[in-house]
Amino acid sequence: MTDRYAVIGHPVAHSKSPEIHASFAAQTGQDIDYQRLLAPLDGFNQTVADFIAAGGRGANVTLPFKLEAFALATRLSARAQAAGAVNTLKFDGDAIFGDNTDGVGLVADIVRNAGVALAGRRILLLGAGGAARGVILPLLQQAPGELVLANRTAARAAALAQEFAAAGPIAASDFADLAGPFDIVINATAASLSAELPPVAPGVFGRAAFAYDLMYGKEPTVFMRFAAQHGAAVRDGLGMLVEQAAESFLLWRGVRPATAAVLAQLRLQLQTQ
Repeated sequence: MTDRYAVIGHPVAHSKSPEIHASFAAQTGQDIDYQRLLAPLDGFNQTVADFIAAGGRGANVTLPFKLEAFALATRLSARAQAAGAVNTLKFDGDAIFGDNTDGVGLVADIVRNAGVALAGRRILLLGAGGAARGVILPLLQQAPGELVLANRTAARAAALAQEFAAAGPIAASDFADLAGPFDIVINATAASLSAELPPVAPGVFGRAAFAYDLMYGKEPTVFMRFAAQHGAAVRDGLGMLVEQAAESFLLWRGVRPATAAVLAQLRLQLQTQ
């Protein structure tokens, strides 16, 4: 029988996950069926239960259900525990394993795809919300020289930094008091969704800096344009999307798909929309 998987969200029609996983399955010879599942805002747990009853083997979870997926899981990976959120579920009998592949997807895109080393570098992470929280542990596991969290509310960044203090060199700041320059600047705020720029000064970008926006689109984000104007090499989050999907696929199927061709195809689709 064909194994069933899905991405669960609200909304979910925009998700590129079915195309990505179909490509992974064709490449690796895996027999899977992967669909979009629109869950009612108050019906995530029931949607998962119904999917399991219908033979579902695993699911990706997108907004706004990552916290509910975290609560639903009967067992969590270390990175899901650190993130406080789950974007990947694996079903095995009555057990529900929860993982978070966002951070490892980001690291893979930066290190492997962009060829930018994180070890020993001074990294600035903008934002202290769920997106930022999900990538902190994988970034610290790369042994940076320092990871600085910046947020409009410094106390929120400080509290988050304190949670991860044992995992590596981490500090916190508000936007106004940032002491640059940084080698790598990662935008994990939601500012790009509304075409706004996080309130950072040009001085955060060091010489030959690398700037990354977790958002992606047909055109560079406002943050990417700002960074490029001040000498940084820039990259959007499309590769992170593909890499986190590959990590989910590995968890489910035990085989890691190659991502370069899938990423190139998605990029072409974006540019021709």
